[in-house]
Amino acid sequence: MLTTWPVLAAVSAGGVLGALARHAIATALPHPPGAFAWSILLVNVSGCLLIGVLMVLVVEVWTDRPLVRPFLGVGVLGGYTTFSTYAVEVHQAMAAGRPATALLYLAITPAAAVLAAWAGAALTGRAVRAFRRGDGG
Repeated sequence: MLTTWPVLAAVSAGGVLGALARHAIATALPHPPGAFAWSILLVNVSGCLLIGVLMVLVVEVWTDRPLVRPFLGVGVLGGYTTFSTYAVEVHQAMAAGRPATALLYLAITPAAAVLAAWAGAALTGRAVRAFRRGDGG
C-alpha cells in the first residue's frame, strides 16, 4: 500500500502536465465565445480515448506499478480533460444566441467521449491479448 504523499505528488505532477497540454490545445485552436468549441471537444474525446487505453494497461499489463494510475489517470488525464469547460462552452453558446450550437455541442461531447473511452479500452484489450498470444508483434 502506498503512503499518501507519493500518490499526492504523482497526481499533482500529472495534473500540471495535463492542464498545460489542455491549455496548449485551447490556445492553438481558439474560437470566439458562442462558437463550436472544437478544441475542448478534441481534448475531452482524446482524453477519454487515452483513459480507456490506460485502464486496460493498468489492470492487465502494469499491475506492479502503483503510481501509474494516479499519475497518468487522475493527474495527467484528469488535468487534461475538462467537462467543466464543456459546460461553460454550452452556456456561452446559449448566451450568444446560438441554441443549435449549444445543443449540438451538449449532445456530441458526452456521446463521443463515451465512445472514445470504449474504443480505447476495446482496442487496447485486443492488442494486449494478441500480444500475449504471440500474434501481435
